[in-house]
Amino acid sequence: MNMNFIGKLPIPQEIKAQYPLTDELAAVKAANDAEIQKVFTGESDKFLLVIGPCSADNEDSVLDYISRLRTVQEKVKDQIVIVPRIYTGKPRTTGDGYKGMLHQPDPNGKPDLIKGIIAIRELHMRALRETGFSCADEMLYPDNYRYLNDLLSYVAIGARSVENQEHRLTSSGLDIPVGMKNPTSGDLSIMMNAITAAQHAHAFIYRGWEVESTGNPLAHAILRGYVDDKGHSFPNYHYEDLLHLAEIYAAKDLKNKAVIVDTNHANSGKKYLEQIRIAKEVLQSCRQNADINKLVKGFMIESYIEDGTQKIGEGVYGKSITDPCLGWTKTEQLIYDIAELRA
Repeated sequence: MNMNFIGKLPIPQEIKAQYPLTDELAAVKAANDAEIQKVFTGESDKFLLVIGPCSADNEDSVLDYISRLRTVQEKVKDQIVIVPRIYTGKPRTTGDGYKGMLHQPDPNGKPDLIKGIIAIRELHMRALRETGFSCADEMLYPDNYRYLNDLLSYVAIGARSVENQEHRLTSSGLDIPVGMKNPTSGDLSIMMNAITAAQHAHAFIYRGWEVESTGNPLAHAILRGYVDDKGHSFPNYHYEDLLHLAEIYAAKDLKNKAVIVDTNHANSGKKYLEQIRIAKEVLQSCRQNADINKLVKGFMIESYIEDGTQKIGEGVYGKSITDPCLGWTKTEQLIYDIAELRA
C-alpha cells in the first residue's frame, strides 16, 4: 500500500476515559436533546437555528462567539432554539486545503490527528460546560462520531457524503437529529434515499463490530442549493422549491417530515450577506403556505465574529478561514428579526 502508518489512534472509549463527561453536563445535554427533538416531532413550534462558523478554527474565538449566542438565546427562547455549529472536520472538494481542527488543531501547523481528536473533544466539552450548549458538527468520518457522541445534539451529513452507504447506515443508529444535505448536483432523490435509509433499521459493520440499528426517525432534509456542470450556483430555497419538497415528502412513508434550509453555500452563491434576505424570504413562504410552514423547522446559517473570510495566517480574530461568514452584529440582528417574524 502507498501509505505510511504513523501510529494507531486511541479508541473513543480511551479518549472518553481521559476526558470524561460529568453526570451534570450529561443532564444538560439530555435536556437540550429533548427540546431539539420536539422541534422535529412537531411537539414544539419553536424554530431551530444551527448557526456558527463554517469551520471551528480557533478555540478561543469559537467559544467567544458561542458565549455571545448564549446571551441572545435567553432573549429569544420563546421562539428559537439555537444549536451552535462547531464544525471540526472540513470537507474539501479536491482533497486539498485546510481539513479542519480534527486534522490540524493549529491551522498554521502540520496535521496531527491525535492532538486533533483531543482538541475537538475539549472544544465541544468547553462549549457545554461554559455556555450550556451541546452543539452541532458535521459527520465527515462516520467512524469518528463516537469520539463526540456524548456531546453532540445535532449532526449534518454533507453534500459530498450524502450518497455514501456508511454515512447513511451510521446515521440510522444515532439518537439525535441528522440532517441530510442535497448533493451538489441538486438531485433531491439522492437526499430522500439517504433520509429513508437513515430512518430504517439496518445490520452493518461499524468500527470492526457487527451492529444493528433501529432507525433514526429524526433524520431529515437540508436544502443547500446546487451547482450545474458549468459551475454555476442555483438556489433551492424558494417557495416553489419548498412546496415541491413538501409534495415529495407527502408521497413517502417517513416519520417527522422536516427540512432545514441552509442559507449559505449554493443557496447564496457563497455571497454570505445574502443569508439575511434568504432567511426572511423563507419565513415569508412559511406564512403563505401551511404545508411549507409545517415542513420548515429552521435554518443553517454560517456566522462568526467578523464578516467575510481571510487566508490562513492573516490572524484576524473571529474571521473565517474557509467559507465567508456573516459577522456578529448582522447575525445578532438577524436572530432577533427571525424571532419577531416567528412570534
